[in-house]
Amino acid sequence: MAAWWRAVRGVLLDISGVLYDSGGDGGGTPIAGSAEAVRRIKASGLKLRFCTNETQATRGKFVEKLQGLGFDISVAEVTAPAPAACRILKERGLRPHLLVHNDLVPEFAELDKANPNCVVIGDAAENFTYANLNEAFRVLIGMEKPVLISLGRGRYYKETDGLKLDVGAYMKALEYACDVEAEVVGKPAKPFFESALAEMGVPPQQAVMIGDDIVNDVGGAQQCGMRAVQVRTGKYRPCDENHPHVKPDAYVNNLAEAVDILLQQL
Repeated sequence: MAAWWRAVRGVLLDISGVLYDSGGDGGGTPIAGSAEAVRRIKASGLKLRFCTNETQATRGKFVEKLQGLGFDISVAEVTAPAPAACRILKERGLRPHLLVHNDLVPEFAELDKANPNCVVIGDAAENFTYANLNEAFRVLIGMEKPVLISLGRGRYYKETDGLKLDVGAYMKALEYACDVEAEVVGKPAKPFFESALAEMGVPPQQAVMIGDDIVNDVGGAQQCGMRAVQVRTGKYRPCDENHPHVKPDAYVNNLAEAVDILLQQL
């Protein structure tokens, strides 16, 4: 494969499946070597941004959990869908009906949610009941021009006890039922990656994305002009290496290995 590490000035890291596997009593388990790998990137002088589709908690609570797991990370370093969606809702005067995780609701506290004129869907986990999905369906189907905003479109993710359905599966159900195409805020949407690059101050040609999702991390980053590396942790499966459309610039066993390769070239 091509020398993906050449002329890299900025690194975008996915979080779940790259830094840690979520779930369990402690909120998750760090992947071996990942916390040290983050520290090494920061010490190297490379620009670093965490780019996540996490929507089961506010950005602040999510970062607090990661800090408790030993990661050097701050809220200001994280690009996440909910804050980006709030900016869009405010700009367009949209009042959301929320189908999201209870712990994410505070992100939308400043928005008017009376008489909703759009639906926002995130990884609602146990809130993905028939009743809640049907309520979101009724809001959408009652609009002349339905507006559905999805916080990512992942198919599944990995927790400590196995794979879990992600928001994309439920997004597709509402799309089909209401004959509407969702607006995706989060990976793999190009504006989401462009926002992370702008926050780093690095052009796409000088950045690399490291993630476990062949479509949303790797494919999304490449469509934005970045190089992208897939780790064999998290939701990675061997069949990813035969994906018909997306070909990573490299595969590595884990984040620590990627950082070893990258820093050897500086």
